Amino acid sequence: MVRSHLSAEAANKQQRLAGKVAVVTGSGAGIGKGCALMFARQGATVVGCGRTPATIDATVAEAKALGLKMHGFAPCDMTKPADVEKLFDFAVKRCEGVDILVNAAATAVFKPLEELTYEEWRATLAGELDSVFLACKSAWPHLIARGGGSIINFASTNAYHVLEGSPALAHCAGKGGIMAMTRQIALEGGPHNIRANTISPAMTVTAATAPVLEIPGFLDNVLTHSIIKRVAQPEDIAWAATYLASDESSWVTAADFRIDGGATAL
Repeated sequence: MVRSHLSAEAANKQQRLAGKVAVVTGSGAGIGKGCALMFARQGATVVGCGRTPATIDATVAEAKALGLKMHGFAPCDMTKPADVEKLFDFAVKRCEGVDILVNAAATAVFKPLEELTYEEWRATLAGELDSVFLACKSAWPHLIARGGGSIINFASTNAYHVLEGSPALAHCAGKGGIMAMTRQIALEGGPHNIRANTISPAMTVTAATAPVLEIPGFLDNVLTHSIIKRVAQPEDIAWAATYLASDESSWVTAADFRIDGGATAL
């Protein structure tokens, strides 16, 4: 399949985020890691975080091997207010401010209604909603101090439609909530020049989704509901995040970008 995104070498030459400081949650793997490395290639100083120090250390080492600027903060549980506050204290101490927040960290339980426990429902809403609320709240004064900035949250195509074979009840609720939250954050951020937008990816290959994609027939079902007949890679999503983080999108707020291979068009 021909890929449409630019090479890492080309990305290194663009520097669309030069001089900016980006906090990217969940940057030990998947979309968060893709955004962290892409932003660093584009000239940003990145502060990445995650629950597992080993994965964050690996991402930081990969960035530094490429001559990029990245710091790691772990362990960090984005559902714990104290951890989130420490993350932003660390970012401001190391980098003297924050310009960009990417809320890529999320946890979810995928079970049908009859099997989903209340505890699993609550854990999913905490992992997908509380984590974003806490990060935005902690980042807010630092973004104001910089004269504004960009918040990028992740919704999902599950906020628009359901996929047969994917028992995503709690996930659908969480991601629909993210979309609504982000519109309100954009409204409240307007006077401070803080922009807030969502990206709604379709199925993306990550460590979390790899086992699901191996279920017989599941990938075929996903591709049946897509115009572009492949699933996304993290960098496909990271290019959209780069645009929203950059000054190129200075008049874009309260918007949702469906980076989904055309899935929601069918």
